[in-house]
Amino acid sequence: MKFLVFEGLDGSGKSSLMAALEQELQKHQIDFHRTREPGGTPLGDEIRNMILRTEGPSPLARAELLLYEASRAQHVDQVIRPKLQAGTWVLCDRFSASSVAFQSGGREISEKDVVMLNEFATGGLKADLTILLDLPVEESRRRRQGRGAANGESEDRIESEADTFHEKVRQSFLAQARADEKSWLVLDAKKTPQELFVLLLTALAEKNILR
Repeated sequence: MKFLVFEGLDGSGKSSLMAALEQELQKHQIDFHRTREPGGTPLGDEIRNMILRTEGPSPLARAELLLYEASRAQHVDQVIRPKLQAGTWVLCDRFSASSVAFQSGGREISEKDVVMLNEFATGGLKADLTILLDLPVEESRRRRQGRGAANGESEDRIESEADTFHEKVRQSFLAQARADEKSWLVLDAKKTPQELFVLLLTALAEKNILR
């Protein structure tokens, strides 16, 4: 089993790349479970709504971080760890690196505190590989606006933050990847979905994760 996490700004193409990998795993007859954060469990989905809603009271930065960590603790113990123990691959849309990026990078909470809470919430669980789809903030905004125009959905509370916030998030992701190059794969999200998929498969083969 493998635990793969997909990170990046909204609109970077995480969902499309995960879907392509799912099809590849099916060809290899590999059992997998796809999930996301915040969410992944009934309680986590309730917390997700509290975090992302644009109406009603907004959590303070520290409260927001603790909500993410509460969702993560439930997610790890009820879904991710049991799936891995059963030999199932887990593909997760966002995990602990997002808290470092959004709450430390974006909200400017102490990274030491965020990392400590991540460790507590996950019980030390880490991804085998974190795939970062790196995208400029301007392109992320353009894609989000295009998606909203197509499906009629408005941006959530995090998506609607200023470009300066999202730039700090992006730079935090990149800094995390530079600090742990063996456990991260950085892909240029401006490339086509097919190009990204080929690059992902090549990297998975090189790292002896999937052949």
